[in-house]
Amino acid sequence: MSEMEDPHARIDALEMRIAYQDRALDDLNRAVLEQWKQIDSLTRQVANLIDRVREAEESAGTSPRSEPPPPHY
Repeated sequence: MSEMEDPHARIDALEMRIAYQDRALDDLNRAVLEQWKQIDSLTRQVANLIDRVREAEESAGTSPRSEPPPPHY
């Protein structure tokens, strides 16, 4: 009887594949979670920088929309 015809060998092979896939899914889940944390942190940093730029513009009394165009226009 060959290995693929033996039901026990087929079950063992399937169990090994499932275990490998479970491990791969766990690894991918950890990677996605870490990336989500980084994205969340970067999103907060960008929001903070936008606020700081707005505050700097307000304290300087200028806004980019009210500034006249450069002379080469």
